[in-house]
Amino acid sequence: MAREGGGLFAGFRVLGRFSGHVPHVLRYHGRHREFYLATAVGCSVHTYNVKKLGIVAVSNALPQDIMCLAADRMLIFASYDNILHAFARNKEVVHTYEGHKSRIHLLQPFGDHVISVDVDNVLIVWNIQSEEEYLQVDFDKATFAVSAILHPSTYLNKILLGSEQGSLQLWNLRSNKLLYTFPGWQLAVTTLAQAPAVDVVAVGLVSGHIIVHNIKFDETLMKFQQDWGPITAISFRTDGHPVMAAGSPVGHIALWDLEEKKLMCQMQDAHSTAVAGMSFVPGEPLLITNGADNAIRVWIFDGPGGTGRVLRSRMGHSAPPTKIRYHGQNGEHILSAGQDGTLQCFSTVHEKFNKSLGRGSINKKKSKKKGLKLDTMALPPITVFASEVAHQSDWDSIVACHQGYITCTTWNYQKTSMGAHKLRPEEFSKHKPIDMYATAVDITSCGNFAVIGLSNGQVDVYNMQSGIHRGRYGKERAHEGAIRGLAVDGLNQLVITAGSEGLIKFWKFKTKDLVYSIELSSSPSGILLHRDSGILGIAFDDFTISILDIETRRIVRTFSGHHGQINDMTFSPDGRWLITSGMDCTIKTWDLPTGCLIDCFLVDSAAVSLTMSPTGDFLASTHVDDLGIYLWSNRSLYSLVSLRPLPADYEPSMVALPSTCPVQDVAGMEEPSDEMIEYVSPEQLGEQLVTLSLLPESRWKNLLSLDVIKKKNKPREPPKVPKSAPFFIPTVPGLIPRYVAPEDEKDTQSKVVNLGVLAQKSDFYVHLEEALSTNEYAAPLNLLKSLGPSNIEIELRGLAPEGGGSVEVMISFLRMIGMMLNKKYNFELAQAYLALFLKLHLKILSSEPNLLEEVSGLSTQLEETWIHLQTLFNQSLCVLTYMKSALL
Repeated sequence: MAREGGGLFAGFRVLGRFSGHVPHVLRYHGRHREFYLATAVGCSVHTYNVKKLGIVAVSNALPQDIMCLAADRMLIFASYDNILHAFARNKEVVHTYEGHKSRIHLLQPFGDHVISVDVDNVLIVWNIQSEEEYLQVDFDKATFAVSAILHPSTYLNKILLGSEQGSLQLWNLRSNKLLYTFPGWQLAVTTLAQAPAVDVVAVGLVSGHIIVHNIKFDETLMKFQQDWGPITAISFRTDGHPVMAAGSPVGHIALWDLEEKKLMCQMQDAHSTAVAGMSFVPGEPLLITNGADNAIRVWIFDGPGGTGRVLRSRMGHSAPPTKIRYHGQNGEHILSAGQDGTLQCFSTVHEKFNKSLGRGSINKKKSKKKGLKLDTMALPPITVFASEVAHQSDWDSIVACHQGYITCTTWNYQKTSMGAHKLRPEEFSKHKPIDMYATAVDITSCGNFAVIGLSNGQVDVYNMQSGIHRGRYGKERAHEGAIRGLAVDGLNQLVITAGSEGLIKFWKFKTKDLVYSIELSSSPSGILLHRDSGILGIAFDDFTISILDIETRRIVRTFSGHHGQINDMTFSPDGRWLITSGMDCTIKTWDLPTGCLIDCFLVDSAAVSLTMSPTGDFLASTHVDDLGIYLWSNRSLYSLVSLRPLPADYEPSMVALPSTCPVQDVAGMEEPSDEMIEYVSPEQLGEQLVTLSLLPESRWKNLLSLDVIKKKNKPREPPKVPKSAPFFIPTVPGLIPRYVAPEDEKDTQSKVVNLGVLAQKSDFYVHLEEALSTNEYAAPLNLLKSLGPSNIEIELRGLAPEGGGSVEVMISFLRMIGMMLNKKYNFELAQAYLALFLKLHLKILSSEPNLLEEVSGLSTQLEETWIHLQTLFNQSLCVLTYMKSALL
């Protein structure tokens, strides 16, 4: 059974995705007078301004990942499989071109047309506006397999094609004629680039050669060679310096001096993967590069020797992140460790606040000398880490475990670099043990100590400031099996460790003594402590989850429902929810007070790590084989979300991962389902419950003090008659404003008093008279509730015989109070009205036996009700006093 309406979490956006294997495109906006950079990231096109490298637009997503990208003055062309799309305003698809039978791998804008070439060697020229084929040319794959395409500058209607066989062809597409065939160099052409000089083209070959060729005279002007494999990209500098840059599959960039015809300098490790795209900004000493390592870099050439330095960059993980955790209490920074060995910090506010803490290394100085590719000093990827903001400006605030490595490293968040200490037991300082490594780590809330668990069962404490070993839990080992998780409580009183042998142990933090041990039903795979509430989440190898209260040291909840290994857990800030992810591709939210599953959804790839924002607004997740960090907004903060337990036969729905652009929550704007109808509370939940009215205190609390209030508010001098007619229309005094009825003007005024006017009965009096026969007191009660304190006093005074009332109406009023006490409804109003009635009519009550009989009955009712209330109050106070004083 699937639940209607939206779930608890809605996809918001993805962090840390900037580039892919598709070469970027550089465009100039004439009206803005600014250069823009477009890159393909998954199914969308990201547009950045070159000036600040800030993202300015994200296109609508295509059905599949973009495989090819190109742009002209107005449109961006992107293709996936055999379909070509054109984006306008960097956002929406305005044209679609369908006609290829196989995947498109080359694109070239061509004036009012665009050229696309597929892997079956079919070249199609499209009319951009009409979306019709202008020309189709089929090439024989055996003799001329098209591998590169270029429109030479000033060559009207002509294109230059490079082939895998090595030859080049110059075509006139208007007349559909082959103009000339260049024999080539018997090596496959990988890329073609237009030089600043007319008729000159640079040809990149698969062997690493770069040929600068004049296509007008078919002459080779110069020839260069790189030893790093095929040429992936070529670009020419146009700011007055005769320099050509060439990219390679290993991430190095070579800069060639075209005047001296020699290598000027090398930029090694510009990217950790192949340089996919490279382009000099026209007229500026800026080079923009992107690669499949999820990085965009802008290099500036302003130093001696002609080499470039990084001016601006946007980079994420080049391999999927494995562990993420929010850093700090403001919910704006996420620390992420990836399989690429780096530790990075991503900002949820803006990309410009992102920072990389670098890659772990045994010896940083030697690593810098050896370079990225030959770095034998590099540490394995980080598997687990812990961070704390306390004292982060004084010393290292992050400690991390590395895959299969016994040494734990410290990292400095302020300096954005690896820290000064390597934490490992003293007996292993000279030699590295076999099959022994760090498995779990935690930092105390004060930031002074790190607790590290090893695969042989040892648990050690280190000082974060000095890196000195400060003790060990247990005589030799804390557990017989490997440490699967550990946690320190918020006050540095307890250390909780979990071993693979199925034991949870509680240790005194300072004395290292064992306090308590719990035997579990299965082997734990990980633990997570919510420090504020003292709740410990335990994930087991049999895919179940238990919740343990560290105060009572008992398991208080057990959850089952995952059908795969539980990868990670996170608590909501208030400790009410536990959110878990498993290899069954589900993300489940468990409500701890009720012990129920309240939300569950499926994703395409299993979530490897989860973390909840300290402010509770976002859930962040990373997924298998995915470079991004995905943010999910907590819909309970801004819309009506059902938190009812899900039924046993609930079938979770598949939810697509969010894109870079924040999405609007459409589900929140839909009509609420039957299940989500807003609950309207009745006026009285049950007749046995004492229920108060919703009237403000000013309407009933001061009824007994009206004479004092009137005395205080008595004017010092009598009111003066206004000289002219009043500006405002006179109204009848009362809570509900009513205008005074106009008086009929009569010429002759009688001096005889009309006794009928004086004897007129009020509405309240009439309703009480009717209630004597009908026994329905709702109408007079509602009328009395609508009156103000002064009018209530006037109405009650008018019930007595001397005020124009009668004893029968007074009995009717007392019966109305009895009805209110019987139903235990409007309880405080009954007390206030009865008190005022007794104050006004005490003399009459003592002289009338009928009234005395009614009052004595009310007295019995009142006494029973107050005894019942007093008993409940005493019980509550007793429990509260015990909870405050008892030692649990």
